[in-house]
Amino acid sequence: MIRRDVFQAIADPTRREIISILSDQSSNLNDLISNFQISRPAVAKHVRILQECGLLKGEKQGRERICLARLDNLGVIALWVHQYRKYWNKRLDALEEQLKKDNQLSNDNLKT
Repeated sequence: MIRRDVFQAIADPTRREIISILSDQSSNLNDLISNFQISRPAVAKHVRILQECGLLKGEKQGRERICLARLDNLGVIALWVHQYRKYWNKRLDALEEQLKKDNQLSNDNLKT
């Protein structure tokens, strides 16, 4: 089995939609396919990619395969985004300070 990267998996909007659907409740492949306007093999390929990167798990229940989301594996995405939070917080703090200065200047001009 090819081990895929989580970032590669979520890059595709169809795969993100599959994750979203399965985050609410598990589903068999046929029910999952009914949510899309693409072919069964195309949906099955997206499911396979999500399984390969650990975002979905397939379980056999009787004659059906049930797809389950494994959202804990999205943690790598959260960690990656977190490293940029400091950058954006600095930028937003600087913007806030500039807006306060501009507002103060505007108020001072109105008084004179």
